[in-house]
Amino acid sequence: MAEDVTANQNRGNQVLAVTVALFVAATFAVILRFTSRIGIVKRISADDYAMILAWLIAFGFSFSICYGTSVGLGRHEANVRPEDHAALRKSEYAFSVLYNPALMATKTSICLFYLTLAKNQQIFKWTTIVTLIVVNVAGIALTFLNIFQCRPVNGAFRAIVPENIRCLDIIALYLSSAPINIITDLALLFLPMPILTAMRLPRNEKLILIVTFSFGAFVAAVDVVRIAYLQSASLSRVRGSSGTSIANERDFSWIASLSFMWSAVEVDVGIICACVPGVKPLAAKLFPKLLGRIKHAREYGSHYHGSGDAQSDARVDSNPLATPPRSPAKARFSGLGHENGTNGNMDSLNFMTTPDMNTHDLQRPHTGRDEAEDIDLVDFLNPPKSPSFNKRDTTMTASSTKARKGSLTVFDFVDMNSPKSMVRMSNRESLPALCFVTVLFFLWGFAYGLLSILNAQFQRIVRVSNAQAQGLHAAYFAAYFIAPLTFGRLVFNKWGFRQTFIVGLCVYGTGTLIFWPSAVLVSYPAFLVSNFIVGLGVSTLELGGNPFIALCGPPEYAEIRLNISQAVQAIGSVVSPILAQKVLFKSITDAPSLIDIQWTYLGIALFDVVLALIFFYLPIPEASDEDLQRLANEREDVNTRKVGGITVPYITLTFGVFSQFCYVGGQEAVAGVFLQYIDIVRPSSDIGAFNYQAIGHTVFAVGRFLSALAGLLFEPRWILMFLYICLIITSTLAMSLTGYAGVAMIVLILFFESGVFSIIFAMCLRGLGSRTKLGSVVLTAATSGGAVIPVIMDPVNHSGGIRYGFCVPVAVFAFGLLLPLYATFVPAARQQVDPAHKRSDGSSKSGHSDSRRKFGRNLGNIVRRCKRLPDPPQTEHIEGKVSEPAE
Repeated sequence: MAEDVTANQNRGNQVLAVTVALFVAATFAVILRFTSRIGIVKRISADDYAMILAWLIAFGFSFSICYGTSVGLGRHEANVRPEDHAALRKSEYAFSVLYNPALMATKTSICLFYLTLAKNQQIFKWTTIVTLIVVNVAGIALTFLNIFQCRPVNGAFRAIVPENIRCLDIIALYLSSAPINIITDLALLFLPMPILTAMRLPRNEKLILIVTFSFGAFVAAVDVVRIAYLQSASLSRVRGSSGTSIANERDFSWIASLSFMWSAVEVDVGIICACVPGVKPLAAKLFPKLLGRIKHAREYGSHYHGSGDAQSDARVDSNPLATPPRSPAKARFSGLGHENGTNGNMDSLNFMTTPDMNTHDLQRPHTGRDEAEDIDLVDFLNPPKSPSFNKRDTTMTASSTKARKGSLTVFDFVDMNSPKSMVRMSNRESLPALCFVTVLFFLWGFAYGLLSILNAQFQRIVRVSNAQAQGLHAAYFAAYFIAPLTFGRLVFNKWGFRQTFIVGLCVYGTGTLIFWPSAVLVSYPAFLVSNFIVGLGVSTLELGGNPFIALCGPPEYAEIRLNISQAVQAIGSVVSPILAQKVLFKSITDAPSLIDIQWTYLGIALFDVVLALIFFYLPIPEASDEDLQRLANEREDVNTRKVGGITVPYITLTFGVFSQFCYVGGQEAVAGVFLQYIDIVRPSSDIGAFNYQAIGHTVFAVGRFLSALAGLLFEPRWILMFLYICLIITSTLAMSLTGYAGVAMIVLILFFESGVFSIIFAMCLRGLGSRTKLGSVVLTAATSGGAVIPVIMDPVNHSGGIRYGFCVPVAVFAFGLLLPLYATFVPAARQQVDPAHKRSDGSSKSGHSDSRRKFGRNLGNIVRRCKRLPDPPQTEHIEGKVSEPAE
């Protein structure tokens, strides 16, 4: 009975119908595009030729799937006729070879179109060029891999593969290349958004323009669905790949058929979405009333516009200086006619995909034809200087632009005016920005926790050697040395905090997606690369995040703010290992199950993209080198002192870099042997080593909050000295104690580690002035100690045991102690690193005596507000006696 059921099952008709329908729709979109380009725009450009190539390849690609359905694609392997196996293999081979060129040609067409928009947008231009290079290099590489999937090549056509022929697993190859598709899909979706959202257009016009360019989201969604079917096919193939016959591969033609169908959907939907912008001139010609309401609203004003739209407001029409400036296209073509009688007013979509217009075209007399056909979106975005603009016009435009500021609405996505400098903000003013950036701290804490569990699972499944395990850990922290000193420093110095966050999130998201090929291929080198790229992204985030928290607000509370944000990061490190161990990676027991982690990392990558987009539009505060130098000049007498002929802040920074290197190295050395140490000193524990580690991470997070609280009462250098001394003592005791005492010592090590990083970072940035960002670069690079010290500790562990190996943390913590000793016993350094608290008369004073009273008053006010309690009554003198406050 079961055999009869499977004999009647056939997905071929479904695959055939969907493939033909989508290809017909793609063909119709291409016809409309070229009708618009040839019949209305009267110009064919490079992106159109690329689209023709994409359509031709898609035809061959779709034909191979349709032919495959006639020879068994979509049926169970047992029900495919023996004489059709060879033909089925040939159709599969044609499909695999043509898939990547079809995507490559489609995305190349989109990139070439974007380049026409980037005349004066250098960042957009070069980002598009990089995307174009990635698309083509990856596409060519994957195409050659598919062509030569078997050695010799004719092995790909055989129904039964001989033992002397080696072939790649094509499904695994497709899964491995999926991150590249998703990365480029997201890049093509979001690349034009900054330009489109910055255009000065009425609300409806801007919305239509953004929606037009947002159709690429459908391609990314289809790609995710395709990956789900590829995963199903891959799991089936891996679990039944013991034989050499195709029939032994567990119904590959049945399961893979849906993957092939969704691959065709992805290609055809990509072509359709790429053709949408080019069809706009034809749509405007055939359906002129479709946009009539928008044009009418722009001319006469209506509810279609908000206060953020680029048109005159009735309340300010009487004042020419208060009138918002016209869009560049309107200003340049105000004297031209329009066939619809709109006095030259036209929506932005009429500028798309039409011939360029030179400067002399602006001076042509009206000829009665539709002048709109001679301008394009490039001219709208990047208007050339016209002789018709005289000095008075320029003055008026500048004045009205100035008047325009402040009228932006949320629909205009955010007021991009420069916010107040972060170094001049009060605690209350800096709070929103600090809260949002602290999300990044949680993110990289969460990433570190996931990596630690995933690395452990990978090592167990693949059975990597101890040296390879050290390599995975070293790759992550080696990125901390490379990223801040290379591209991170460039972005940070040239574009500031916002762009540093965006770049870090994008690199981090890319690294999480590259976990896919490492899991699919169960490849140690790929896993090593993915760890390294994630480290590049997280270190770039830290490069901007740590100084942002330290500088955003009153400088005397820098260490406190950074410890609180780092405490949130520690919470991420607590939550993610528990979540990974108990939920996300619970079912990972063998190599095929590693594929399941891709959905976790896809979610993280998409969250990174959304967060990067928010950061782009969020008006976070910045600090220029001039602002930082002015801040340092407020204590010029302290910050310019020299010791041994060298300015004190630079000596402090040098000690800080060395101390940071030692601290992070010691921290990672202890973390790397935590579980083994628990098993040694308490082998019969009922709680388990993993739960002890969760307790340790929790204590670490609590310690950071307590370090922040201590910063309100004591100087940072004293707190740092206390923590280092306690680390030396507890590490020494961990070498000899056993049982619960030994467990307590290693947990206390994590507790005393908690506040060290933040205090070093914030304290060593103080007084650097215009070189503060350089200080952040070298302090972040010093985190690479996490790649060095564990490698040094490993042979010590092997020679003398895990407990004896704690002599290495004792040594590095002793070296790290040099910083607080220097800061305490060198008078010039002591005055430089101690926070200066503002007096009421504007002068500064080092110390916490004044701040304690102020903190107590502020804390009392906050508590009363939260509880909605009235202020406590003051004692009064009434008729010779003092009244007591009410209980």
